[in-house]
Amino acid sequence: MPPSFETPEEERAHRKRMLAAAFRLFSRFGFDEGVAGHITARDPVLPDHFWVNAFGQHFSSIRAADLLLVNHDGDIVEGEGLVNQAAFAIHSQVHAARPDVVAAAHTHSTYGRAWSTLGRPLDPITQDVCAFYDDHALFDDYTGVVLDTEEGKRIAHALGEHKAVILRNHGLLTVGHSVEEAAWWFITMERSCQVQLMAEAAGTPVRIDPEMAALTHKQVGSHLAGWFSFQPLYQRIVQENPELLDD
Repeated sequence: MPPSFETPEEERAHRKRMLAAAFRLFSRFGFDEGVAGHITARDPVLPDHFWVNAFGQHFSSIRAADLLLVNHDGDIVEGEGLVNQAAFAIHSQVHAARPDVVAAAHTHSTYGRAWSTLGRPLDPITQDVCAFYDDHALFDDYTGVVLDTEEGKRIAHALGEHKAVILRNHGLLTVGHSVEEAAWWFITMERSCQVQLMAEAAGTPVRIDPEMAALTHKQVGSHLAGWFSFQPLYQRIVQENPELLDD
């Protein structure tokens, strides 16, 4: 079960470690594209602040100690480095619109970008993608690099109460009630995009019928399922890169 904490400071340290682990995993899976991409975690001590990666630091080198704490104005409160303006424009509005969201993830992953160009949601064609059945949205617009918080508000509105949104001609964004959950939804959504692209290249995929897709969503798409699915990946990345926990 997810851990409990005696103090907000203890929870802060945990979220930072999970965030660093998520970045290392995203690098391992090839989700990095130059300086693009960001994952954020709401700060439990200062809930209108969030932790984010420094602009220009490669995901593979990020430690808990390297993360930046940013306030609602985009100012760095703790840490050294630059804030990605797109990260602030998008994530600040997602966190503001969704008080339940602890973490949000967005990178320019290959298959997520490819699928986003089609301007359609994912179909329920596998057990895994049913985690997103009636639980992801489409932001059906593209206006360049997101540098304005008004555009971030539009993305947050499109996301609604879902766990993910496909940003047309851009990529994927996922959220969760924990860093672990948000990161796992991104990983499995990226793979689901890959699977559907492969299936459609081979023929016409058979969809799971709505009743079974809805049942499967309850089984594999819960907050607990998202958190738990991340745990083996966390064990692996910490075993291989223990320094990521340094704070």
